[in-house]
Amino acid sequence: MSETAVPTAQTAGSALSHRQILTVLTGLMLGMFLGALDQTIVSSAVRVVADQLHGQTAQAWVTTAYLITATITTPLYGKLSDIYGRKPLYLTAISLFLVGSLLCGMANSIYELAAFRAIQGLGGGGLMSLALTIIADLLPARQRSRYQGYFMAVFGTSSVIGPVIGGLFAGMDSFLGIDGWRWVFLVNLPVGLAALAVVAKVLNVATERVRHRIDYVGAAALVVLLVPLLTVAEQGREWGWLSSTSLAMYAIGAVGLLLFVVAERRMGAEALLPLRMFRQSSFRMGNLLNFLVGIGMFGGLSSVPLYLQIVKGLSPTEAGLMLLPMTAGIMVATGVVGKLIAKTGRLKIFPIIGAAFMATSLFLFSLIGVDTSLVQVGLTAVVMGCGLGMLMQTLTLVVQTGATPRDMGVATASVNLFRQTGGTVGATAFLSVLFSTVGGRIADATQAAFATPEFTAALRDPEVLANPVNRSFAEAMQQGGGAGLDINDTSFLYGLDPRLARPILEGFASSMDTVFFVGGCVVLVAFAFTWLLRDIRLD
Repeated sequence: MSETAVPTAQTAGSALSHRQILTVLTGLMLGMFLGALDQTIVSSAVRVVADQLHGQTAQAWVTTAYLITATITTPLYGKLSDIYGRKPLYLTAISLFLVGSLLCGMANSIYELAAFRAIQGLGGGGLMSLALTIIADLLPARQRSRYQGYFMAVFGTSSVIGPVIGGLFAGMDSFLGIDGWRWVFLVNLPVGLAALAVVAKVLNVATERVRHRIDYVGAAALVVLLVPLLTVAEQGREWGWLSSTSLAMYAIGAVGLLLFVVAERRMGAEALLPLRMFRQSSFRMGNLLNFLVGIGMFGGLSSVPLYLQIVKGLSPTEAGLMLLPMTAGIMVATGVVGKLIAKTGRLKIFPIIGAAFMATSLFLFSLIGVDTSLVQVGLTAVVMGCGLGMLMQTLTLVVQTGATPRDMGVATASVNLFRQTGGTVGATAFLSVLFSTVGGRIADATQAAFATPEFTAALRDPEVLANPVNRSFAEAMQQGGGAGLDINDTSFLYGLDPRLARPILEGFASSMDTVFFVGGCVVLVAFAFTWLLRDIRLD
């Protein structure tokens, strides 16, 4: 038996001034900034990193490994923080994240990097959920939206500078004697150490202890449930979705689900994720939407930088800057919605509008091609940002409204659990769709290009063939078309004659259109479900 930390009257916000709340927020925002910055840095640099480690088709593991461990540990952080208090768990999360970051900076293969990203995820699972839980301890729901605007500002800031920093380091051959791409991960160290120091000093939220048990069996069952299913989401296109290996993974996941339900039922109120919470419509529907939105959000966010760098030929830094419109949309929508919720206490309309915006943006992205203007891409990114800004904070509030102070850590962690599970499915499934279709699309585009005078002329032009990159590509085209093209390293596209590169770019653009269309369909389902939310009025 151990003890549960239940928020006292002070932590509910009754005895804290606005200035005191902002002091606590400083520590929380630094921790959140650490996790958000890492995600945006990596997303803008992952193509270059994958090229450097010769693992473009395996790059999804870099994202998936992090999301798997972050997803599994998220409910653990929620429950353990309910037991031992928020501060020690938050410090643990930051420390694990720093260890993972250091190891990532030392990786020598794409699979080593994925393993070290998994260690990062062990810490990352607590950075966002614990920060939002502490805010829920401090403030009533109606005022919470006002302060959550600060968190979205941090998220927005990291979205602005993260891709730029990631692109800058990824574009360097070396910095201070270390490969430039390694600094994509090593830059977390000074930020994390600052966060660790500030959190240790200012985060002093009073808690009251009561007796409690830890649901170790439920945690183990959750691992058995999630790991095989998330793994097959990544490997299904290579194994075959109905292969014996994939079927074995489905079966193990089903056993894990059964064990999890039995363990949670046996533990009752002490469960890692108490089943009684699913009887609350706000918890049930809110987290269904978090799962669906996570699929669209992470799938879209992982695909846009790839389009900008591979199809449009932008550098990592330029691709990062092209995400600024999305960031602006997130920040503006969050600020406006936060004030409206604080003023009116109404929630339901904002997830509806947010899902509509996000679905629209993904369908618009499904229309982009090789010649699409960057202005059109930027405007579509603004629409996506507005949708995300309206969805992220409101769905968190929806889930929190039905939770008692005793369950606030579990409820808030569940938001990240379902969103990250959806994100893992989205990132892996979308990239699987991309790389399972792109080879055929490139081959088709190449065959069509052989019928055009521009392409055939470039294949014979002595000046073009004087470039070793063009000559090697031309020889490959003459021998086998685009079917045998190695897309593990796409850096050759930067030195390729535009006429020769055209069919490859068209193949990538076509596959990415399919990815965005699938994402739009998923979020369209979420839009339909938003109408079923209860019309909650916050006090």
